[in-house]
Amino acid sequence: MHNTWLTRISSAIGRYSIRCSVLVAVVVIACLGSSMSVAGAVPADDDPIQEEVSFQSHGLTLHGTVFRPRSVAADAKLPGIVLVHGAGPGPRAKYVPEAEVFARAGIVTLAFDKRTDGYSFMERDFGLLADDVLAGLATLRGRADVDPAQAGLWALSEGGWVATQAAAKSPDVAFLVTIGASGFDPLRTQTWNLGNQLRHAAVSGAFRDAVARPGALLISETGAFPEAGYDTVPMLEQLRMPVLALWGEHDTLTPPAESAAVFQRALEHAGNQHATIRFVPGAGHTGHATTDGFDKVGGLVVDGKPLGALGPEYADVMTSWVQSVAAGRAPLSSAEPVPAQVDTSQAPSSGAWYEAAAVRYATLVLLLIGFAGYPLSAWIGRRAESGRNPVRWPARWLSVTGLVAVVGTLGYLVWIFATGGQGAAAFVAGRTLPWLLLQICTFAALLATAATALTWWRARGQLSGAVRVRLTLLILAGVLFIPWALYWRLLLP
Repeated sequence: MHNTWLTRISSAIGRYSIRCSVLVAVVVIACLGSSMSVAGAVPADDDPIQEEVSFQSHGLTLHGTVFRPRSVAADAKLPGIVLVHGAGPGPRAKYVPEAEVFARAGIVTLAFDKRTDGYSFMERDFGLLADDVLAGLATLRGRADVDPAQAGLWALSEGGWVATQAAAKSPDVAFLVTIGASGFDPLRTQTWNLGNQLRHAAVSGAFRDAVARPGALLISETGAFPEAGYDTVPMLEQLRMPVLALWGEHDTLTPPAESAAVFQRALEHAGNQHATIRFVPGAGHTGHATTDGFDKVGGLVVDGKPLGALGPEYADVMTSWVQSVAAGRAPLSSAEPVPAQVDTSQAPSSGAWYEAAAVRYATLVLLLIGFAGYPLSAWIGRRAESGRNPVRWPARWLSVTGLVAVVGTLGYLVWIFATGGQGAAAFVAGRTLPWLLLQICTFAALLATAATALTWWRARGQLSGAVRVRLTLLILAGVLFIPWALYWRLLLP
């Protein structure tokens, strides 16, 4: 009886184990089949082959990756393209989407790390960067799988200034593709970009104009903005190779409509018969997906920042154009209708007499002498004049508010340029908090000027000669401060 019971239990356990094993096997096979079908959706044959390379430029070793298609004949000679960085550090990882798209289209592509020696926020040389690009192009043209007569450049943003110079320098550049390139100098381009960033942050009114005009002129003259006045038009006017110039319709960093017009005029002046100007719908500055030019939709994440997906239309336009050029069928010149552009870019100076450097800096020196000199001289002679200056308090108020307004305005605008407008946001009535405080200081200085002048006039008989001189200089500084504040838009809404 006991043995029969044990036999039944053992038999039941055996049947249960077999069922579990069959069930596990079915699940494993299903999972394997699912993973195989997913892998089959993106064939391995479609992935470009990557090769690490290095090359020399001005004594510096630059490193990059060559992306080449997998399925080509061993003796095939393919077109090649070098990717030219936009502004910033420029690691090659940011350009993998473009590199893979070109490689899959049968175009051997070089993406390399931008130099850090000789390139920084305060230092850059487009001529040096152009030489780096040409060194990379020479490396690409020397490959057995590249047709040296069909190797060109692709350039993003700042790379447009670099690549056009490289193309003008060397006959080895067979074609040029740009995305988000500017037709203006870097300073004007950056001020337009800052204006858009401020508008996006709900900042409006006079402050945006202060950034675009007197602020930009100040930055230009400090030398803190490298290559500020670089003019790309003379380079464009030398380009006779096929050019494809693209802009995203939502570009907020480079004025797309104005830049397209500059490119078209310059290339026509060059007699270029193969200049194509196009706009990428649903794309931002880089040609990648965006809803408004400020966000990035999908795509890779590099250094914690999304790049935005590279849209199929953008990829198709570039690759089909390069393939046509390489096949000897470069499209004839054409230009798409220019889309609407929210704001028009401005040159920092209108050429007015009061914008001359001598006038502006002389005014600044007089203001600093008047506002800062009064408290300094009062401190030096405080014992001899103690209790004999009824104008002391309004004069001190004028000195402090005037000095804060002048120094604060210049410092704040420099900070806006240095940070690219990051952190600026409307506080009240479209004004940032620092700008609002500077405007309050400005109006306080005007009231203090009137109070100081009135008190000085009433008490002029009680004042010593030295006090009269100091107050006269201070009041003159207050009067001179009025046109200065108007020029810097501090008295405008």
